[in-house]
Amino acid sequence: MNHSLREFVEHLPMVDVHEHHLPAIIHQREVNLRQLFQQSYAGWAQARPYCLPSESRAADPMLAAAGPTTWESLVPFLDHCGSNSFVRNLVGAVVELHGNGAAEITRDNWPALDAAVQAAHRRPEWQHEVLHRARITTVITDAYNDPLLDPRPTLGADYRSVMRTNPLALGWHPDSRDHNDNCAHALLNRVGLKAGSFDEYLVALEQLVAGMAARGQVALKNALAYDRDVNFDEPDERRARAAWGKPAPPPAERKAFGDFIVDHLCRIAAARDIPVQMHLGTGIIRGSHPLGVAGLIERHPRTRFLLMHLAYPWSRDLLGMAFVYRNIWLDLTWSFLLSPSHFKLALHEAIEVLPNEARMMLGGDNWHVEETYRAVRLARRLIGEVLEEKLAGGYFGRATAERLARRMLHDNAREFFHLE
Repeated sequence: MNHSLREFVEHLPMVDVHEHHLPAIIHQREVNLRQLFQQSYAGWAQARPYCLPSESRAADPMLAAAGPTTWESLVPFLDHCGSNSFVRNLVGAVVELHGNGAAEITRDNWPALDAAVQAAHRRPEWQHEVLHRARITTVITDAYNDPLLDPRPTLGADYRSVMRTNPLALGWHPDSRDHNDNCAHALLNRVGLKAGSFDEYLVALEQLVAGMAARGQVALKNALAYDRDVNFDEPDERRARAAWGKPAPPPAERKAFGDFIVDHLCRIAAARDIPVQMHLGTGIIRGSHPLGVAGLIERHPRTRFLLMHLAYPWSRDLLGMAFVYRNIWLDLTWSFLLSPSHFKLALHEAIEVLPNEARMMLGGDNWHVEETYRAVRLARRLIGEVLEEKLAGGYFGRATAERLARRMLHDNAREFFHLE
């Protein structure tokens, strides 16, 4: 039977290179419909869960108790933000997985949907059933509330994790913490390491990275775009050392310390052939342009950088960088959730611009498996549409389109992260 390219893409296995599947959320057995909305990107339509430099928060709203579902609690999402792409994706997930043929969440059917969500999450096998249905074979999770998480004992043998480096770049003092309340010195203590001086800190970081494989961790993750700008300047060791031990170093010393540690970690990553994921775009948006990391990438040609989210809204700048710097790979995660139409345009251009077919991979970037499921469905549909458009326009033939789809969804990630 002659299947369409979209059908071919729909049935491919997938390595999901980016999720926020946290044990505290995945293993919750009391989850309701309101909580799915609050702990998803649909919740971002209501309010950003991270702070700008001028703001503060008492706790992470993604991890806060949701309360019982009522129609009034859903109206802000469904009516006030109902055209937002994040909301559309989650509504689609809920009705497809829990809705028995419903097309929307309504005043009449929300109680039945809420009951179905709660019943599903009380079943321990629900997580893996949904991932299997999505044809996801491996998940790489970013447990931002536990940078040293070994996900295999709690989430399953098909999980790997990344080690967030934000607290390490802010570790000038035992009390300093990143925007997720992680402390570098507390992390070092957990694995029996101590750093009483700047030099001891550098050595301890090397030992911390050396232990990643034993923890099932396959990459470093730099999400400093949520803590500071991503303009990582040439290392200034004198000024970086000056920050050590100070509870509140002046801004120039804080930046120099972070720049130096990021550079140090990139050297370690190159020596151990460990990739570095990096969040770009959004975050503290005035400092998250992808060209801010160009100097870092030039200084570390042997480090493999996986730059994330198509650096929205600067996708063309990112594609230009990926053509020039051959140590850049692209994680398309989240960009298709934010704007499906922009994703299709960017993917058309990425196929044409990138130097080879090994450069792209993607994940869901979600907390609950419902949102992961629908995000992956959406990505498959959009990729299939773009490939069919390329095929119809005579850009390449069917065999090339199928090979590229297989690489994007599965093969590239397995090679890039050295997955067994």
